[in-house]
Amino acid sequence: MARQTTFPDSAGETKPASESHPLPATADIRHKPTARLYFIDNIRVYLTVLVLMHHMMITYAGTGLWYYNEGRQDSITRLFGGWFCATNQGYFMGLFLLISAYFVPGSYDRKGAGLFFKDRLIRLGIPLAVFSWVINPLFVYSFFYQDIRMPFWQYFPDKYFHHGPWIGAGPLWFVEALLMFSLVYVLWRFISRPRPADPVVKTGFPGNNIIAIFALLLGIAGFTVRLWHPVGWSFGPLNFQFPFFAQYIVLFVIGLIAYRRNWLLAMPDKTGRFWLGIAVLLILLWPPLIMIGGANKDHTPFLGGWHWQSFTYTLWESFFCLSMCMGLVYIFRRFFNSQGRLMKSLVPNAYTVYIIHAPVITYLAFAGRDVMLHPLLKWAILSVIAVPVCFALSALIRKFPYTDRVL
Repeated sequence: MARQTTFPDSAGETKPASESHPLPATADIRHKPTARLYFIDNIRVYLTVLVLMHHMMITYAGTGLWYYNEGRQDSITRLFGGWFCATNQGYFMGLFLLISAYFVPGSYDRKGAGLFFKDRLIRLGIPLAVFSWVINPLFVYSFFYQDIRMPFWQYFPDKYFHHGPWIGAGPLWFVEALLMFSLVYVLWRFISRPRPADPVVKTGFPGNNIIAIFALLLGIAGFTVRLWHPVGWSFGPLNFQFPFFAQYIVLFVIGLIAYRRNWLLAMPDKTGRFWLGIAVLLILLWPPLIMIGGANKDHTPFLGGWHWQSFTYTLWESFFCLSMCMGLVYIFRRFFNSQGRLMKSLVPNAYTVYIIHAPVITYLAFAGRDVMLHPLLKWAILSVIAVPVCFALSALIRKFPYTDRVL
């Protein structure tokens, strides 16, 4: 079933991202009305691939919780794996939320409250329910409980649903969060209905001093949350890791504001280059920060509580998040604002790849468990194999009838 190149905004918009927000006319070709926001679609593909590689790194470096860990780590693997996963965690889901929220106001303006939320329920709610209550329990049952003498119909309520999250299992917490954020947005717009929606206007981008103050406040907010809920704490029923939600909520709100004020296009290249340089510096500062902080094997002082390490780390995380968001927008807008044949084939499949990747990469890693190679080499090989496999499976799944309405 041939379809137009799309990726749902916040995993839920039916129009191509590049068409749902026309660019203002300026002398720059990428700002002409006929241009498309290809760079946003390309960022989504980049982030989707990064999510896969992040979870595969956890498999081999043991730097977090995942379905399957090989457990064969050395000091180099732990250090590189910790650095790779910490830098990803610092920004990639926040940026996902920002660019997802960017198209929410325009979608709501076109559809109204009822149709907008119906579309979100279909495109977010159906994959969320299917993964949480069908795919993930079947996967966990077949992967971990092959030898138990318990039929699936009994395992699901007695073990899986009783001990696991009610919804939002695995990486689908992100889709769950988008659905909840969308509901809050609908309620806010409905309450403020007498006031007409603000038009999209071209405004000045915030200055560096304002951005730095905002990053400082975001870091303080994250530190405050982690006084009670350190990194690693999760609200089980919804599978939400609240220690990161200060960033997630703020980035979603920034995405909403960015649409009305045209920030993704109004950001000067000079600002993007400046914060990209800050991001590179912060990446290089992560290893000495960990070593100076005297982190133990579990990095406990950095995870939360009244520790200077926790405060410093949340500041590092907030500055890194905002700088990477601006730096990547600059890079993709400046150098990757077009699509060749390969990218056009990847964009419409990225959402489905995100949904299905967890069982796929886990089974692939488990299949190679007896291959005796260095963990980082296995991670690199699995990445080369798993990414195209996931996109190929996505393309196959999306050929089924009616999937175009959901995926």
